[in-house]
Amino acid sequence: MKRLIRSFLGVLLAGLSVTAVVAENSATNPVPGAPDWLKRHESFIKIAAAREVDLLFLGDSITDGWRTKGSKVWAQYYLPRHAANFGIAGDRTQHVLWRIENGELDGIKPKVVVLLIGTNNTGKERNSDAIRNTTSEAIQGVTVVVKELRARLPASRILLLALFPRADPNDPQRRQVVEINQAIANLDDGKNIQFLDIGAQFLNPDGTIPETLMPDKLHPSSAGYEIWAAAMEPTLKSMLE
Repeated sequence: MKRLIRSFLGVLLAGLSVTAVVAENSATNPVPGAPDWLKRHESFIKIAAAREVDLLFLGDSITDGWRTKGSKVWAQYYLPRHAANFGIAGDRTQHVLWRIENGELDGIKPKVVVLLIGTNNTGKERNSDAIRNTTSEAIQGVTVVVKELRARLPASRILLLALFPRADPNDPQRRQVVEINQAIANLDDGKNIQFLDIGAQFLNPDGTIPETLMPDKLHPSSAGYEIWAAAMEPTLKSMLE
């Protein structure tokens, strides 16, 4: 099974018949968000044009949260490193792909891109039984995001974070997250892409999520952002050198 996964991910990263493989997968088809979302996107383009970005955070609401609950930690760890936060709440892989293809990376050459995306591709739509994406589709979505980052920022290194644990241990969405992480770990090439799983830092021994770290079992608290930064620091520091 692992050999098949590696082979599939290798095809995607190599750019061979990607369109044929993922044409029917919403997770890999770039789409924009609502008008307020587009305003955020435009603000990121201005940031990219206006200043040096050595460290780029790219993702959804969990990344976006560095501006609020994680702001003090951000100021300590990342502000001195010329970091930029391109996180938008609610984003899925298809939204990040659209942003990448529509100017957010133009003019910047970060040393490292910290990528955390895909949790919003899991589970079901709100107030509906419609599945957002299958596990396989979500894996493809993350893979294509990584491929596009490598193509557009060839000199940058990518710190690919495992999806953080969410929900209860036996929840289907938690199991989906685990399966996605097992697959995208194979994107680590030992050179330009490094995979890092810090999920255990957010769990009790019995697999539950402490309310002090993730009150809603998804988004980190201020203490959760402290744990994130500390757990990521050794790897990030090495990649920035």
